[in-house]
Amino acid sequence: MDTLPKFALSIRQPWAWCIVNLGKDIENRNWPTRFRGPVCIHAAKGMTRDEYEGCLATVHAISRTHPFPQGGAFPEREELQRGGIVATAEIVNCVDRSASPWFFGTFGFVLRNVQPVDFIPVKGALGFFEWRKNLEAP
Repeated sequence: MDTLPKFALSIRQPWAWCIVNLGKDIENRNWPTRFRGPVCIHAAKGMTRDEYEGCLATVHAISRTHPFPQGGAFPEREELQRGGIVATAEIVNCVDRSASPWFFGTFGFVLRNVQPVDFIPVKGALGFFEWRKNLEAP
């Protein structure tokens, strides 16, 4: 845990799962960032049925033109880890257009070198946050 990046970015599920498992290389936001470097990916606690179904529909649409790795199935809603750190990634750019099929926001944080980590329960926050200050009690 001491080797993980200082800051985290909270991302709603199942989008965080897509970053870790399907190669989602852009995190869409309506605000830009100058932040570059390693960050923890925090899976937000909240997730509505509409968010889940919307992501599933997006994944199906993307898979028609950009095949995903074989072997995995999209998890059921209740199987998704929420409310904690699930991975690390490097933010290498912030763009307002991209050829990535995952880009559909005003701004996109370009992600590279995604590495899953063992789940760490952490309370989320807006923007980039120092996640160690929000560790959940065991």
